[in-house]
Amino acid sequence: MVTWEPDILGERFERATLPLTPDPQGEVVATLVRTRRSALQRLAASVTPLSDVDVLYVHGWVDYFFQRHLAEAWESAGARFHAVDLRKYGRSLREHQTPGYISDLDTYDEDIEAALSAMGHGEAQSTNRRLFIMAHSTGGLTMSLWVNRHPGRASALVLNSPWLEFQIGGLGREALTPLLEIGARITPLRSLPQVDFGFYTRTISDQFEGEWRIDPRWRPERGFATHTAWLAAVFTAQRKVATGLSIDVPVLALLSSKSTISRTWSEEMRTSDIVLNVDEVAQRVPRLGRNVTLVRIDGAMHDVTLSAAPVRERVRSELRRWLNGYGRTR
Repeated sequence: MVTWEPDILGERFERATLPLTPDPQGEVVATLVRTRRSALQRLAASVTPLSDVDVLYVHGWVDYFFQRHLAEAWESAGARFHAVDLRKYGRSLREHQTPGYISDLDTYDEDIEAALSAMGHGEAQSTNRRLFIMAHSTGGLTMSLWVNRHPGRASALVLNSPWLEFQIGGLGREALTPLLEIGARITPLRSLPQVDFGFYTRTISDQFEGEWRIDPRWRPERGFATHTAWLAAVFTAQRKVATGLSIDVPVLALLSSKSTISRTWSEEMRTSDIVLNVDEVAQRVPRLGRNVTLVRIDGAMHDVTLSAAPVRERVRSELRRWLNGYGRTR
């Protein structure tokens, strides 16, 4: 039985805590967030092309769901919007846990299945509604592999700056992999050198120079510590993408047109991706499946939906255009 309660995002949002199998650190949960609709909103949505669509949004590394405007965009198109805070992130983070830590991205299958079951899309459930997945950064990597492993479950996949390749490219990733795999076996929780200088938080948080209200407990200024087993898990997943996936549904990948990766601050960081090497990622996108659309957006930041207002409108326009083609029919 799923129990819903008011969420921190306000009266239009509610959340449910989803118990998962405990791990060596103790209790583990995921948290599903959804929007609430009035009777009038339900009636208006019933005549839209996406009236039979449920959306599940999956966040990235050092992240959680806070993008009210993203939920509103999907709801205005007629879809029912849900977002999951994965284990050890955001609403699901507990004091006894290492934030964001995992040693195999496939472990998130349990989180995703719990969320989908609460939405009525569980593996053993029957529904006439379509499932659209939207995922950001590391979540985009995780969900690309999930959709590939679970053919027939989703009807569409929207990727927001998915972390499909390491910043120094495939050759660099392959060179580092043996060392990371050894470290993951011997000292899985060993912290890696800090590479987050706080620039991304500076560009998005209203506590600095951005426009978004972010909880520093769940998204600290310089991120979480990274660990050998976690990065080894990411490399394993990226290698699978590089080899090629066979995703059986239409895929839309949204990326900034450029990256600005630097140890010193630059104003260009407000209008580019300062986390990923977007050119390396763009080379991996066609390997996801047979029906893939790649859109590069001038002025977009790492989370393209958090970019400046004119860029966000371009993102929304590109999403609408893609949905007009692939979202209207089963």
